[in-house]
Amino acid sequence: MKRIILAIMAIALMASAPMAMDAKKKTTRKRAKTENLTGLTALERKIVGKHMLTLQWISWESYGSVDIKKEADGTLSCRGEQLARKCTKDVEQGNIDNDDYVKLDGTIEIVDKDHLVFTGEIRTKVYHINNGQEVLRSGTYNFVTKENRKYWRMQELDNPADNCADYVDIYFKR
Repeated sequence: MKRIILAIMAIALMASAPMAMDAKKKTTRKRAKTENLTGLTALERKIVGKHMLTLQWISWESYGSVDIKKEADGTLSCRGEQLARKCTKDVEQGNIDNDDYVKLDGTIEIVDKDHLVFTGEIRTKVYHINNGQEVLRSGTYNFVTKENRKYWRMQELDNPADNCADYVDIYFKR
């Protein structure tokens, strides 16, 4: 009888071990997220983290991402990209490979919940703009949200190398 009870207890212990490990992993992940937000203002907590990123020429369905982090010196770094899905597009001149992108690398200053100031580089490459060559913007750019939008949009829309507007959007965290 003792052997049967010991066998049942051993089986129960082995069955519960994975659940205990899963609970421990969840607690560790939750603690890591909380520790990353320690020392931030309420407004910084809404902004620091991973956000979706889009440039309308690439896609509003297949998002990129941008990561906003508080660095040791107190600055908010902002790095990320949206890459086009690899495909061949038909254009009047023939087929071309689509390797379009938008890339951000710089810092963010929070003006208020509706206005972020990005300082750094924004690189875009779109097959039908600037003969498919990269466009580099370097400087300070305003990202603003209006009305009921769920993103901050870059206000300096005019592409410096071609006659078009670029909608670079950083979405609120979910």
